Amino acid sequence: MKHRNIKVAAVVAVAGIVGAGAVAFADGGRTDVREQLSGYDEVPALSTTGGGQFRAALNERSEQIKWELSFGNLETDVTQAHIHFENATNNGPIVVFLCSNLGNGPAGTQACPAQGGTISGTIGPENVGAGAAAQGIAAGEFAEVVTAIRSGAMYVNVHSVGRPGGEIRAQLHEH
Repeated sequence: MKHRNIKVAAVVAVAGIVGAGAVAFADGGRTDVREQLSGYDEVPALSTTGGGQFRAALNERSEQIKWELSFGNLETDVTQAHIHFENATNNGPIVVFLCSNLGNGPAGTQACPAQGGTISGTIGPENVGAGAAAQGIAAGEFAEVVTAIRSGAMYVNVHSVGRPGGEIRAQLHEH
């Protein structure tokens, strides 16, 4: 078990070093969000060997969020990853698909590395789904997503075969 935890830490550290500049905007934007994902942040909390890191740079002017997600050592294969709208004590609806191996994401959703790895992309208004419409974030409402992130009301979640509700999670905060 101890060997696995060291392995997770090494994967996350390497991914962080390799990807440190990957989310910065060419026009001088800064990395606004950096979070560590763990099972302890799941609702309910989970004990898992998995871990990960999420980084994002928010740019309201150009309506873009450049992001990078690294994860590894999950107990079973990864099925999907999303950004959800809800506070830290509850589970909430999907607002943005980051990856999926289930064929349930919008057109253009990238595949998740099933055994772990790093994925990245850019979120714009066209990527904001209607999953949280009942809670006030309608499809395409990019500014609402940014406001929710800055308020700590969004989280990133990686789901796996053995933990379909999510195996690792991190609440997003502006840093």
